[in-house]
Amino acid sequence: MDPFAAGGLFVLIGIGVVALIVVLIIVLIVVRAWYKVAKADQALVIVGKSQKSATGESSRISVITGGGALVNPLTQRAEMISLRARQIKMEPTAQASNGVTVNVSGVALVKIGSDPEFVRRAAERFLSQDGAIEQFTTEQLEGALRGVVATLTVEQLMKDRQKLSDQIAEGIKSDLLAQGLILDSFQIQGITDRNGYIDALGATEVERVRREADVARINAAREVKARQLATDEATLIEQTQFDKNTAAASAEVGRARAEAEQAEALARAQREQDVLLQGAENRQAQLDADIKKVADANLYERQRAADADAYAQVKAAEARAQIAAQEAEATRLRAQAEADAVRLAGQARAEAIEAEAEALSRNQEALLAQRALEALVPMMAEFSRGFENVGSITVLAGEGASSHIAAEQASGLRATFDAVEAATGIDLRQVIQGQATGRGVAQGLAPAAPASAAPAASAAPVFDEPGEG
Repeated sequence: MDPFAAGGLFVLIGIGVVALIVVLIIVLIVVRAWYKVAKADQALVIVGKSQKSATGESSRISVITGGGALVNPLTQRAEMISLRARQIKMEPTAQASNGVTVNVSGVALVKIGSDPEFVRRAAERFLSQDGAIEQFTTEQLEGALRGVVATLTVEQLMKDRQKLSDQIAEGIKSDLLAQGLILDSFQIQGITDRNGYIDALGATEVERVRREADVARINAAREVKARQLATDEATLIEQTQFDKNTAAASAEVGRARAEAEQAEALARAQREQDVLLQGAENRQAQLDADIKKVADANLYERQRAADADAYAQVKAAEARAQIAAQEAEATRLRAQAEADAVRLAGQARAEAIEAEAEALSRNQEALLAQRALEALVPMMAEFSRGFENVGSITVLAGEGASSHIAAEQASGLRATFDAVEAATGIDLRQVIQGQATGRGVAQGLAPAAPASAAPAASAAPVFDEPGEG
């Protein structure tokens, strides 16, 4: 073969290989530029590429999730749409059924459904303006929230927020699905008002809870006190029972100790008695041995001494008997003398009483006269005292004032004597005159008698009849 021809062939082959490589590179670059792959939270939307839906209808919009596809930029347009959840916060103003305006703050999680049909719906509406999803969802949520709040009171709103959230979510779910959107969750974060209505409800509730807490605290303290009292009572009962058991045990121990001490003392006494008995027996044995060793002469001496002692004891007994007899006789004589003295004293007293009675019976008149004379002086003094308050006396008759007063006193005494005689039958005038006469006779018969023998007679007045001066 011609070397030049062979060399030209190799050159052609090399050119062809290089051209093929270049073509392959160009193809790879084109494929890499046209091939689109969606991320895990994205969906690939290809406009201009036909795709059948689940119902069998054909659509010019193809949706690819979790994969990729070639997109011809000449005849097709590819867009990525996010499937991530969007957090939408809102705080609309709504009016409750009881006319209170409240501010309800909530948060919602909204996303485009992963199903190609949902992606296709969302792409038709929000592909070129992704932010419109948040705006649309916020408007839908606020509208549904106002509608639901208008049917409830503030108390109902505050009482069950979850129910409110569920009602709002249920109200807009169909509207969101029509746009290819899914409401993952919706929560009411807070309800406030500018007029203090909710604060007032809260204050009332707080006050109620505080009262209940106070009542619960008081009941708890009462229960603790009751339990403490019950515990103290049980402790006291147990302590009392323990003290009783301790006292009983102590008494039992003391009784046992006393019995033990008594038994020990008895045993000691028994031992001492045994020792003494043994010593006595030993002493007796020793004495018996000594007696046997003593001579018979000593026995005679002892017998004589015993006889002498017996004689002395007999004599002493006789002497004591005689002394006792003499003491008995003296006692009898003393008692008899005392009895005689008592009897004689009684007799003397009786005789004295009898003599006094007899003297009274014989000298009754004289005694009455003596008593009358003893009462006469105080009586005259009383009559005289009646004239003490008299300042002056004018006497129209011829006699003097002293004579007149004496006459008045004599008249008063005479009236007194007449009253005594009328009441008792005793004429005091005769008694006094007889007493005075008897004393005068007695004085005449006994001239040598001392002047003090009859002081009453010398002092006795002599009464004249009134008018004699």
